Amino acid sequence: MTEKDNIKAQQDSIILEEKPWINLKGYKAKLDRGKPQWFIFLWWLLEGLIFPLTPHNFSGLRCSLLRLFGAKIGQGVVIRASARVYFPWKLEIGDYSWIGENVYIYNLDNVRIGSHTVISQKSYLCTGSHNIKNANFELTTAPIFIGNGVWIASDCFISLGVKIGANTIIGARSTVLKSIPSQKIAWGNPCKIIKNRTFSDI
Repeated sequence: MTEKDNIKAQQDSIILEEKPWINLKGYKAKLDRGKPQWFIFLWWLLEGLIFPLTPHNFSGLRCSLLRLFGAKIGQGVVIRASARVYFPWKLEIGDYSWIGENVYIYNLDNVRIGSHTVISQKSYLCTGSHNIKNANFELTTAPIFIGNGVWIASDCFISLGVKIGANTIIGARSTVLKSIPSQKIAWGNPCKIIKNRTFSDI
C-alpha cells in the first residue's frame, strides 16, 4: 500500500457523526465581568471606533481611554492602535512597557504586566478556557502575571494562570502553558526553558 493509500485509509476511518460528549445548549458563562453590560458595550464600541483611527504615535490618547475605563496604566506606556483589550478594568501595565500591533489581551480575569516589558505583535494573552470534564463546557478563568523587563516575542500564546518572572525572554511563536521563572530564555510549543539569562548578557 502506498503512502497516499495509507493517508486515504486513515481519513476514511475518521468518524464525524458520533453523539457529542458536550452539551452547549446547557452552557451558562459564570463570570464576574466587573462592570454592567451597558458599560462593557460602550467600551467595545469606543475601542472598535477610536483605537483603529488614532495615529500610530498617539499612544497617550489610547492609554487615556483605557484609564478612563478603569485600567491602571503607568507612564510612558506604548500601545499600538491595533491592540485590543477585552476588559480594561482588569488590566494593569507598569511604566514604559510596550504593547505591539495586533496584541489581544483577553482578560476575563486580571492581567498584570510589569514595567519595561514588551508584548510583541500578534501575541495573545488568554485568561479563559473551558473545563473539558464538564458536560456543559464550564468556563474557567485565572489571571496572568508578567514581570518587569520581560520580552514576549511575536505571535506567542500565554495561557491562563501563567506567571512569567522578571527579565525573562519568551521566543517567537511560543505557546506558554506553564509558568516560567525569572531570568530565563524560553521558547517552543509547549514553551520550555532553554537557558538562564544574566545581566552580563545585556
